[in-house]
Order: sequence, then C-alpha cells, then structure tokens
Amino acid sequence: MSSEYYHTKESVEEYIKLAEGVNGAVIINKLTPYLKEDDSILEIGSGPGTDWEILSKRFNVTGSDFSEEFLIKLRESYPNEKFLKLDATTLEITQKFECIYSNKVLHHLSDKELIASINRQYELLNDKGIVCHTFWRGEGTENFKGMFVNYHEKANLKEVFSPQFEILDIDYYDEFEENDSILLIGRKK
Repeated sequence: MSSEYYHTKESVEEYIKLAEGVNGAVIINKLTPYLKEDDSILEIGSGPGTDWEILSKRFNVTGSDFSEEFLIKLRESYPNEKFLKLDATTLEITQKFECIYSNKVLHHLSDKELIASINRQYELLNDKGIVCHTFWRGEGTENFKGMFVNYHEKANLKEVFSPQFEILDIDYYDEFEENDSILLIGRKK
C-alpha cells in the first residue's frame, strides 16, 4: 500500500471531514449474526475510528492502520484501547481472531497485494473465522488524490476469496450512489 494520502495531518483532517456522518453500521448489522458477543475482531484500516467504535460495543476489537497520523488520532481519542500499525498486505501480527473486518480499505491494494492479504488473513483467523470487507464497485484502477484505488466486481472478488473462504454473503449496497459498493462476508474453509 503506497498511498501517500493518509500520511499527512492535512489529508487525514480532509478525510475525516469528507467521511463525517458516514459509518459502517449497515455492514456491521449484516456481519453481527455470524459472530458471538465478545468475539475477537481485527479491523484493518480503522481510520478515524468510526466503525471501530460501533464494533467495540459488542466485540473485542483490535484496531489498526498503516497511517501514523490516524494512529495518533485513534490513540488520543481512545487512550485505553489497542491500535496497531499494520500494513493491509502483510498483517504482521501473531494474534488469532474470530473475524477480520475492513470498510473500504482493501481496494487500495493491487490485485497481487489483495491475494497476499487474503492469504495472510486466512492464517490469522481461527477455524471457521469470518472475513467482512467492502469495496468500491467498478472496473480498473485510478489514482485519486494520491490514493491508489482498485475497483472490483462480485465475480473477481468471488474468484480471489473462494479458494480459502466460503462466501456467505456478497451483495451490492449504496454508499453515495446506487449499488456503488460491494459487501463480502466469508467463512474460513
């Protein structure tokens, strides 16, 4: 993940303003039936902590981000909680989890990096562990404000996840426009 966008105070502040009022509550509601209260979750890319906060009300959540600027803000906002600096591709951590969650994070990875991340997530999940990820829907890639964005469709996501994960749910949903996003929930085979 080579995006420079999230690595300056200005861009982090800009992102927080852009994302104000946006959270993953709808996604988390779809994920919740697959988990038990207090299950361990690794959130990849906690950003400003909006989804982390919702998840942490029911689950034991370890937050993470690759941006030092976001980590500073998260640790200031939640001083008694655990936030790790993790690259979404390599996920260098030894702890195992019941679930790995991300909301619009893995689309910053190239196809090759995404496969490496999926392989690593498989290793970090307990038996029958759950993945829950969202992606921007579309084709191709672009560089948006210094951020690499890799768009996806259901077919290619099924192709890269299904060797290791039983797809439990894959569907379009609306974030800013009709069907502009994809939610994927899978269970470790």
